[in-house]
Amino acid sequence: MNAVATSTRPQIEPLKRELQLEFLTQGQLDQLQQATLEILENVGVRFPSEKALAVFAEHGVEVNWETQVVKLRPDQVKQALASVPRYFTLGARDPSFDLQLQKGLTFFTTDGCGVETVDLGTGQKRPSRKEDVGMMARIADTLSAVAFYWPMVSAQDYGVSAPLHEMDASWNNTIKHVQSETIMGEIPARYAVEMGIVLAGSREELRRRPPFSLVVCTIAPLVQDKEGIEGALVLAKAGVPVGFLAMPTLGTTAPATLAGALAVGDAEIISACMLMQLAAPGAPVFHSMMQAWADPRTGGYVSYPLDSCGRYAPVEMAHHWNIPSLGGAYGTDSKITGTWQAAAEPAMDAFMVGLAGAEIATGIGLARTYTLLYPEQIILDEDLYHRGRYLMRQMEISPETLAIDVIRAVGPGGHFLAQKHTRQHMRESLKRGVTHQLNDLNEYIDPREYARQRVKWILENHHPEPLELAQQQELTRLLAAAEREMEENKEL
Repeated sequence: MNAVATSTRPQIEPLKRELQLEFLTQGQLDQLQQATLEILENVGVRFPSEKALAVFAEHGVEVNWETQVVKLRPDQVKQALASVPRYFTLGARDPSFDLQLQKGLTFFTTDGCGVETVDLGTGQKRPSRKEDVGMMARIADTLSAVAFYWPMVSAQDYGVSAPLHEMDASWNNTIKHVQSETIMGEIPARYAVEMGIVLAGSREELRRRPPFSLVVCTIAPLVQDKEGIEGALVLAKAGVPVGFLAMPTLGTTAPATLAGALAVGDAEIISACMLMQLAAPGAPVFHSMMQAWADPRTGGYVSYPLDSCGRYAPVEMAHHWNIPSLGGAYGTDSKITGTWQAAAEPAMDAFMVGLAGAEIATGIGLARTYTLLYPEQIILDEDLYHRGRYLMRQMEISPETLAIDVIRAVGPGGHFLAQKHTRQHMRESLKRGVTHQLNDLNEYIDPREYARQRVKWILENHHPEPLELAQQQELTRLLAAAEREMEENKEL
């Protein structure tokens, strides 16, 4: 299909905004922040990690060693967070694809980390594998909507070392920045740092242009994950950016009111960010929250009810703390791709998260509440992204675009097709999305079929610049060493 053929040269087209919407007033943001501080001081957060508790204790924080709960005074919180960098760099394998976080731009990533794949060849659902991680990295490498890559599914064929193999598969198939969501624990984090040094060239360059970063999920309500927080400490000390993602569910793991849920999730995030700053002042961190709702009839998890506007409030909450934000977008509860639900639920997200001002945002390409990969879904989601991107662009008003001379020449009842001005602008004025692609017979292609064909075309034609042989060999050596140490540690 001629319509499928396209350039395979990687590129990035971030959301650019001239205006920024305010979902919350300054007064509301102050109220939410005050609620967070009250929770941290009077309720506390559990850190089931002696290493984390020791850091807090060394800095005069109230620690209950028996319950593992820390209580943080407002002055301690604000003093620690003062060292958080407002912006930083997410390095890439190719320096020209480094992402410098800044006001006015939002960089999007893929979604992850799913556990099942609908096989592109057979159409059958199966557990995800390392090859799926690499396949989607190669596709994402060509998509301008994807500025950096989350491993989209888990490398379940590699057991306890899967997170490191996901990094390996990603780096071998994209030149863009990679952000892990699965590196958990001190041992995997230590090997991830060593792998990052192989990519960066030195420990100093890793700190200056980190080729990977990490998202760590908190545990609602008001608990940190031991392995997650100890791995984060390793990365923070190495200068690798670490973000904390709270996922409160209204009515079960958080209050049934949005404001209450936001306050609980914020307390989890801020306590973790504070720990990073106490352990490594100036460590790059970011803030993220993706709340959900519990169906009152079943208790089932619902990520996209009719009113999901609260998804954008955490972006402003992060900025009120002067911390960069990973905005929550995309994702769908739809079990299959190409449906009304699969488009309707994420349709506004790219636009709204960009207007809210998130520096980075997730996540393109998964179905069934972030767990199932249809390879073609990423093409359909990219189309939604670009629709939002074009909505945010300013219209060009100039003598050339107003075309008064052309209008005068055609006059009432005339036709513009024969005009030179039309020939110059007609093709560029119509931006073809997935709904208006043509086959060899100049017939519109079914969007889902177009997406499948484009995925196949990319896999056949796009071959990212490979890692140097010495880098590949060193990564392989580190993976083998990590597997041995992690298996030995599991047996202890």
